[in-house]
Amino acid sequence: MPLRNADWEANREIPVGKGATFQQFFAISGKDRFDISVAPWGEGQLKVNGKEIARTAEAKDRSQAFATLKQAAQRYARGEPLEQPKNGKARLIPAVKAKLLEGKRGLVVGIANDKSIAWGCAAAFRAFGAELAVTYLNEKARKHVEPLAQALEAPIVMPLDAQVPGQMEAVFERIGKEWGGLDFVVHSIAFAPKETLQGRVIDVPLDGFLTTMHVSCWTFLRMAKLAEPLMKKGGTLFTMTYYGSRTVVKNYNVMGIAKAALESAVRYASAELGPKGIRVHAISPGPLATRAASGIPEFDKLLEKAKAKAPARSLVSIEDVGAATAFLAHDVARLITGDTIYVDGGYHLVD
Repeated sequence: MPLRNADWEANREIPVGKGATFQQFFAISGKDRFDISVAPWGEGQLKVNGKEIARTAEAKDRSQAFATLKQAAQRYARGEPLEQPKNGKARLIPAVKAKLLEGKRGLVVGIANDKSIAWGCAAAFRAFGAELAVTYLNEKARKHVEPLAQALEAPIVMPLDAQVPGQMEAVFERIGKEWGGLDFVVHSIAFAPKETLQGRVIDVPLDGFLTTMHVSCWTFLRMAKLAEPLMKKGGTLFTMTYYGSRTVVKNYNVMGIAKAALESAVRYASAELGPKGIRVHAISPGPLATRAASGIPEFDKLLEKAKAKAPARSLVSIEDVGAATAFLAHDVARLITGDTIYVDGGYHLVD
């Protein structure tokens, strides 16, 4: 079924007109819903049924971006193939004209592949001009992370397994020697042994509980300690949490306890480090189909529930999380600290 100009409607829940940050338009064709989001500086994205199929970063303004993506939607509706980059892959690092984080340097821990929340953050930081150091879990993970590190042009790429003594310290030591300072750290790691995660919390064995708390909570405090002397002019510390910390989420189990402890750690660390200009944030995305989430039974049902109940009626993406995190690393957010920041389309408000 062809799309016509008259089919497109503006999302009335988003401010429009001069001064609006971005605008959204949608159209329905048969069983397909087309969504176009465009920014004033000429970037835009086209999604079909929630999946991105095209984007532009070369338009001169919002109107041109919308026209370009509308043409892509019309081609898609007619069954025509869309143009792909020469390498056949989507752009890894989005094109951003305003390099708002240029001159800043940061460490991102927790990239496993290009579906990781940590990757969404790293891509956003790099797009805004920051220089990055990244880590990989072990040799098995290295082959997945190194191509991403190359796309980021990361000068520092090192192993970091939180359960291997000395590896974390070695990363910060190298950063200190090569950079002499650090502006932000993203802690995006968590772990619970399978038998610990999938059992009742009152049945959790001591060793499983300690492992969960060690990797998922204590490592953030340790990174904060190691980053503190490198943040001579202040900085920002980030960790990733989930709203299973504040309410019972089926199958989240002991990880909910670990995340509750992590959020408390953020509050105490922000109070201790605030006088030095170091901000601390817990970022709480809505449910995301990441490798880590694959260990949670019936996770697909959780995704469906989130999309149906969230006020925004949309699942969050790693790009959404990355953009929000990058904003908080900018100096304009210097007075925001110590809280849990939800990037979930409002899902935590209604469930």
